[in-house]
Amino acid sequence: MKILIKLGGTLLDADKTRVSLAKQIAATGGQVVVVHGGGKQMTRFLAERGVESKFVNGLRVTTPDVVDAVLKVFAGSVNHQLVSTLVAAGAEAVGLSGIDACLTEAEQLDPALGAVGRPVRSNPRILDVLTENHFLPVVACVAGDKKGNIYNVNADQMAVACASGFKADKLLFLTDVDGVRGEAGTILPTLTLAQSNGLIEAGIATGGMQAKLNAAADALQNGVAEVIIAPGAAENIVARLLAGESVGTRFIAG
Repeated sequence: MKILIKLGGTLLDADKTRVSLAKQIAATGGQVVVVHGGGKQMTRFLAERGVESKFVNGLRVTTPDVVDAVLKVFAGSVNHQLVSTLVAAGAEAVGLSGIDACLTEAEQLDPALGAVGRPVRSNPRILDVLTENHFLPVVACVAGDKKGNIYNVNADQMAVACASGFKADKLLFLTDVDGVRGEAGTILPTLTLAQSNGLIEAGIATGGMQAKLNAAADALQNGVAEVIIAPGAAENIVARLLAGESVGTRFIAG
């Protein structure tokens, strides 16, 4: 089974949660790829250097100074800290970004956002080679193109691009929320594409959750068999989800 696990940066910021997730992922069978964010760490890094973080529609405006920080934080400290934690847990983890072997190619999303990229294709060969040989790729949300440009990419979109190219059977979005909440405020155990669109149109799902719903829809439409949004800090969450336990929100096409 091919599994892609997307870890939100908030989960990686706390040692206890990062170590727990690393142990769970290291114990997972099958071919596993991890994609991670690190927005909280990025904001802190920039603030310490007197750089204000500016966002448009939830996306960080990425100036040349911010691109440098993206490489230092996402592909640097956050990625390598997670890789080292996975290695300590027994996994043969390998740190990557979308730039490596053109794993994820992107194009500029909007000139007003600077070097923010939209994934346009994914070449999964490096993921296949590594996972078939029992390595665990850990991918930072940085992409490039064949002209040498570097792009800051939303981590959810990076996860979908990699999962689609890798032909993942399951895409797990592990985050700091319990799942997707409906109009009554309760967690929805399952969600169809039509229902997901309804939550967005009604203004119930906004901001980061809206981005996750859009990403989940893209994944289903690009051949990923199952997408789940679930609380990453819940006890033994990876094994429970892979065993089919109803935790968080599971997306279905219809």
